[in-house]
Amino acid sequence: MDIKYIIYIISFFGLIEKGFSQELQQHSTKNWEDFRKDYKVPKWFADAKFGIWVHWGAQTQPKQGGGWYARNMYQQDVGKELWGKNAYPYHNKTYGHPSKIGYKDVVNEWKADSLDTDALLKYFKSLGAKYFVALANHHDHFDNFESTYNPWNSVNVGPKRDIISEFEKSTRKYQLPFGVSSHDDRFLSWWLPAFGADKEGAYKDIPYDGRLTKEDGKGLWWEGLDPADLYGLPPEMRDEAYLVSVKEAWVKRTVELATKYDVDMLWFDGYGFPYGNYGKKASEAFYNFKLEKYGKLDAIVAGKFKDEPSTVMDVERGGANSIQNLPWQGTLTFTSWFYKEDRQILHNARTVVEMLVDMISKNGNLLLNVELLPNGKIPNNHRLILDSIGAWVNMNAEAIYASKPWTIYGDNLQGNRKGNGLAETDLDGAKKQNNDTDFNERTIKSSMYPADEVRFTCKGKNLYIFVMNPKEKNILIPSLALQKSQRRISKINLLGSKEKIHFDQNQNGLTINLPNKLPTELVIVFKIEGLTNYMLN
Repeated sequence: MDIKYIIYIISFFGLIEKGFSQELQQHSTKNWEDFRKDYKVPKWFADAKFGIWVHWGAQTQPKQGGGWYARNMYQQDVGKELWGKNAYPYHNKTYGHPSKIGYKDVVNEWKADSLDTDALLKYFKSLGAKYFVALANHHDHFDNFESTYNPWNSVNVGPKRDIISEFEKSTRKYQLPFGVSSHDDRFLSWWLPAFGADKEGAYKDIPYDGRLTKEDGKGLWWEGLDPADLYGLPPEMRDEAYLVSVKEAWVKRTVELATKYDVDMLWFDGYGFPYGNYGKKASEAFYNFKLEKYGKLDAIVAGKFKDEPSTVMDVERGGANSIQNLPWQGTLTFTSWFYKEDRQILHNARTVVEMLVDMISKNGNLLLNVELLPNGKIPNNHRLILDSIGAWVNMNAEAIYASKPWTIYGDNLQGNRKGNGLAETDLDGAKKQNNDTDFNERTIKSSMYPADEVRFTCKGKNLYIFVMNPKEKNILIPSLALQKSQRRISKINLLGSKEKIHFDQNQNGLTINLPNKLPTELVIVFKIEGLTNYMLN
């Protein structure tokens, strides 16, 4: 890192030590209101359409127990959170009782010993991914990078590797934009079960290891580490000064993460800015860092934001209902956010492609999570799905990358996008959201699209028609009916095929006859040249 940027970061952290808000506001080249006025989504993101995310950390180490293992292992009864029902019994059977061996010990078991970031990024790029995102920390408060401000990190404990640094270097090697995701701001409430105890059984009322102190580690593997730096202080010890110190430490960690690894996307979980204005100030510092270094702002803060024009809207496991004015992003994962053997697979190549097509028709991108095994490898059954997705993306690339929404996003709109309900999520948070956006993913349990339902994209003067379920011999598209003062469609091509396409256009619509041999069993894409200015009735 250039010396002037090191000085910039040191200066920033010094201001936080003096006092958070006023000095930081004065130091920044621009404040958040400035960014809100003139921010533009970078072209690399608007054109990308398809990215890969590795939502991977120490919670992958246990084979069962859901994506919130660290929290659920401290609960004999997880109530409504059924995805974590195996965490407590699995932990007791595999590691021991959480009063003796807790999540801090699980972290130390995680070695990531087969992680090859070069091989992963080469593969992801071959699938057609145009950007890559790695998880920097989850609700467990464990950092996957060399953190100055959090001793519970992957360099000190567990893998003894700077995971984010390795991913960043490989991503740059394969010339892709690099992003990180941070899910840490809810850790204090998320960790509350770690300060409890069994309500029944042999260990009834014996405190879990969240109440251990630094002194308790003498002579043990974690000597010198303080459990309170991972779990937070016990609830009864959290006064206002402590809560402020947690938020200020979060800002330091986040700005260090964003600047040391010079990320292109800073992705936040939850709804709105983490810790309110603290998250806004960290984002402000990130944007100013990019401006100082490159002379322009070509970076993104993404999350479940509303009315924040200087951010990118993120939709978790779902999609928008209509064409959005600004580029946005939807996220998707095959089973659990972290790989677990006891979680059923929710997606195959068909459903992922369907979600991708629906998103790009509405000006969105798909960020697809790849669930790595604890050792850093891709599960074999997931790789087979990814291979099929990659083959489809590469075959239909011209209709995907740098495409724009057409006048309408689709026709014959009857398909039910609803999946199988909520999955790994904050249930209370999800209820606050529009049920037609977050968590409305199509899954393998969803019914197939009707044979005539289509989506559209356009690029230049070309219109692309995505047939969502090409099971019939012909389809009628009413929105492409022959109209006065409009030229007739003269030629239609099927991407990935050399077959001649027969069609008929009249006042009722465009009827396309599908050839006997299709290039894929998934969505097929027709190309019509010179038709993007076609006016609808």
